[in-house]
Amino acid sequence: MSRPLEILAPAGNREMLGAAVFSGADAVYLGLTGFNARRTAGNFTPDELREAVAFCHGRGVRVHVTLNTLVYGRELAGLADAVRAVAEAGADAVIADDLAAAQLVKAIAPTLHLHGSTQMSVHTPAGARELAALRYDRVILARELSLEEIREVCAASPIECEVFIHGALCMSVSGQCMMSAFLGGRSGNRGACAGPCRLPFDAAPGLAPGKPGRACHLSLKDMDHIPHLRELRDAGVASVKIEGRLRTPEYAAAVVTACRAVRDGLPYDEALVRDIFSRSGFTDGYLTGQNDGRMFGVRTEADAAATRAATPKARELFRRELPRVPVQFSVAFEEEGVKLTASDEDGNRAAVYGSQPPQPAQKDQAPAIERALGKTGGTPFLCRSVALTGTPGFLPGSVWNELRREALDKLLARRMAVPPHEVRPYAPPVFPAHPVGRAPALAARFQTAAQCPPEAAGRLQWLVFPIGEADKVPAAWRSRTLLELPRVSFGPREAETARRLDALRDAGFAGAVANNIAHLDQAAGWPLYGGLGLNVTNPMSAARYAALGLRGLLLHPETALAAMAEVAPGVPTAALCYGHIPLMLTRACPLRNVRSCAQCPGGGTLRDRKGRDFTVTCSAPGGAGVRTVYNPVPLYMGDRLRELPADVAVAAFTTESPARAAQILDALFAGRPFDSEFTRGLYYNDPSKR
Repeated sequence: MSRPLEILAPAGNREMLGAAVFSGADAVYLGLTGFNARRTAGNFTPDELREAVAFCHGRGVRVHVTLNTLVYGRELAGLADAVRAVAEAGADAVIADDLAAAQLVKAIAPTLHLHGSTQMSVHTPAGARELAALRYDRVILARELSLEEIREVCAASPIECEVFIHGALCMSVSGQCMMSAFLGGRSGNRGACAGPCRLPFDAAPGLAPGKPGRACHLSLKDMDHIPHLRELRDAGVASVKIEGRLRTPEYAAAVVTACRAVRDGLPYDEALVRDIFSRSGFTDGYLTGQNDGRMFGVRTEADAAATRAATPKARELFRRELPRVPVQFSVAFEEEGVKLTASDEDGNRAAVYGSQPPQPAQKDQAPAIERALGKTGGTPFLCRSVALTGTPGFLPGSVWNELRREALDKLLARRMAVPPHEVRPYAPPVFPAHPVGRAPALAARFQTAAQCPPEAAGRLQWLVFPIGEADKVPAAWRSRTLLELPRVSFGPREAETARRLDALRDAGFAGAVANNIAHLDQAAGWPLYGGLGLNVTNPMSAARYAALGLRGLLLHPETALAAMAEVAPGVPTAALCYGHIPLMLTRACPLRNVRSCAQCPGGGTLRDRKGRDFTVTCSAPGGAGVRTVYNPVPLYMGDRLRELPADVAVAAFTTESPARAAQILDALFAGRPFDSEFTRGLYYNDPSKR
């Protein structure tokens, strides 16, 4: 029999954990210190994790531990230690995105459940099937899906599906954002996002930087799908997740209480949920397919004042513990006294003996005994039944109260004695370092076939074009051309990509670039290479992708050169040597506040408070596609190619003209310095500090 829809609550620290559990969460997710996507939350040390798991399991609450950040080669031993700590604490599941973390979980603690983080950008049936093939037990879907899209994934998925139901919405698809890293040096993919998207960005031309009232075109309202909870359950969702490990215990309690009410078909305090935290209200735009300007919002002083006023009321929701663990009492009247046994549905039992002999009673004592034992308030237990054997005698109510407290304390202690998972010995493999001082071969990625200078095409080892440009690629180029698959394909676009792949199998192309875990399933049979969307940063995940058939891998642009040199698993690696970094990939359009899709030429610009212009492009003008926000300043390594520890250096062209692309390629081949403003990105940074 399947269990009820799980309500999964955030626990950023010990107080928040207590609030989530006391208000009735079925499961909590929390971070072990390091290796999680909320490094600025309180998080838990290994000792604190053991205590947290015992506390939760005593109350029938499951614990999911997040190990879901980009990991570099020198950190793999520490990641293995973290997996051991989770297993030894007896937690229920690990939330992971890097294939290295997944491999460590299965090697070290195979009985731990493995959940695919939303950082993996899984949003299609093919993605869910691929995670199942990789031995994940659950997939946490991208937040941008409509209800119908969620239903389709759930119907096709061999494993459980989890979705977010309430909390902050990142502007970018999770796992595909580099804005904080490249604008401020704090990586959101490493759990240190500084939230630059919440700052003012203006889409109206001519507005001076810093002018009061500038719009926040990259700031979405919080999502609120609580009214749709039962629809999500009926769509096949196994767990609904509340975002918010950086928020307050009162927030967790208010949202958990609301979710429980809706699950039970009861009304809930909508005003309290709104007032405890919102950005001038909520949005369900993704779920309902209303991706328009109403999705955007900022946190105002009025919102903060509402939160301050609502906090005392929300605090009352976890002042006393919610009784919810069924318990059965058995009372035996024996010659030597009274024996009280408390039993739960998991087979745990605790017996206590009364020191005071019962006195003969003139009337039936059963009702009074049942009333006394039924007073389980303030404990996690809920009395289901009381069975009496022998001749009931009289005992004062205070004696029954003490027996009940003692029996329940012992039963809770037994429930909190959490057995650890089996931990197997494992040492991460040692990979050789990539040789340095050798110039990599040059390749280039172009947005369109027309953008590629014909005179440069023959000098490049590889050409990369989006699959939508395939028919425009000259036959002479195809043996060296890789077709780039989209990082996200919402709704019918997954089927469109699949049809294109089938139609192009015999068209002479060298292979395809996988940009999502779904492509391992979707593009089976194609020569595959890993692209930007796979977020490869360490040798173990690179080796895993190589074992899955990938013939080369583009390393994530947040990978410093020192960490890049560690990725040498026997599969060719590539690194960007030129390009405007795609800072965000978003389904919501940041330009929808100023014009409709019908009025849009397929993109535009955003200007930040410092006067910098960020190019925005749309993959399918008319509203059906996704948008990319690019860094204003390009990355350039042409004069330092020998310092790039990769087999192939890739120049990525987006909005450049063919003439400008030719100039840049000439500079790269000649090893010349760049002719205008540029950045080295994060290549020379210490990755441990971001």
